[in-house]
Order: sequence, then structure tokens, then C-alpha cells
Amino acid sequence: MTKLLISAALGAVLSLAAAAPASAQAVAPAKVAVADLDRITQECNACKTAGAALQQQMSTLQARATQLQNTLKPEQTYLEGAVNALAGKEPDAALKTRIGNFQRSQQSAAQEIQTQQNQIQRNQAYIRQQLLEKLNSLYTGVMTRRGANMLVEMSSTLAYDPSLDVTADLLAALNAALPSLSTVAPAPAAPAAGTQPSGR
Repeated sequence: MTKLLISAALGAVLSLAAAAPASAQAVAPAKVAVADLDRITQECNACKTAGAALQQQMSTLQARATQLQNTLKPEQTYLEGAVNALAGKEPDAALKTRIGNFQRSQQSAAQEIQTQQNQIQRNQAYIRQQLLEKLNSLYTGVMTRRGANMLVEMSSTLAYDPSLDVTADLLAALNAALPSLSTVAPAPAAPAAGTQPSGR
């Protein structure tokens, strides 16, 4: 009988000990807020200005591509006619030279356009990086002011009460904290002097 009492007492102590960490780890109830990040990134003042600048960059690129194409077109037309006139015969040295020069011009033009396209893509990524960094620094303040301890992107929710929407608060905070966005990404870091590619 004594052994049974001791076992029961030990069992009660062990169950209490096991329950203690669980109660210590309890978390506060979730107080959720939602925000429409798509709307924020479209409507923030700096976002609109940066978007217009990117559009101008793309328009400039398109104009340059058209200019290069128009510059090369007459020579391309001439060379195609000259090659067709040979009816399969080998072109002479002068025509070969002219064809080679044209191909180099084509390659140079393609490289120029590709370089500018890459720069615009880097600019887009840099704008997004700046925007997300600033938004990340604003979330906590907006949540605290609205009494929330969790912020969820609106597109990830199935339904929500409109009173939980803090989009306007976050948009106002972003406009105040981010007057502008740089629309030209910094140049990629050059490899350190003296470094060599790994491997043999």
C-alpha cells in the first residue's frame, strides 16, 4: 500500500514538472492586422516616381534598339541581295570582309542592348530591395499603434474584418519615411585585386 502511495505521489510530481515548461512557454493570443502590399507598392509616392523613371529607361532602350536596327538594315539588305546573286558561289574577299564587318556590328548592337536590359533589371531589383527594407522597418511601429502582434499580407487571407486593415497606416508611414527611391542600381562589385578563379 505504501509503495502504491509513493508511486502515485511521484506520478503527480512528474506530471506537474512536465506541465510547468508548457505553461512557461504559453504565448499571447494573436491580434492580427492585414495589409495590402500590392496597393502600397503601387500608390506610395516614391513608388510612383520610381515607376515613371523605370518606364523612361525602358522607352529609351526601345528607342535605341530601333535606332540600331534601322542603322543596320540597309547593309543587311545589300548583303542578302549580294549573297543571293551569287547563286551558291563563294563570295569574293571584299564581300567576305563586308559580311564579317556587318556580323561584328550586329554582335556589338546586340551586346549593347543586352547590357542595357541587364541594367534595367538590376534597377528594378534595387528599387524593390530599398522598398522592402523600408517597409520591414515600419511594420512593428504600425502594429504597435494598432494593437496588433501579427501582420499578414492581405492576398494570403481568405476573409478578414475591414477593421483589421492597416494598409492606409502603413502607406502613410512609408510616404513619410521614404521620400524617394534610387532608380539606378550601384555597379556590381569588382573582383578583389589578385584573386584568381577557384579550381584548376
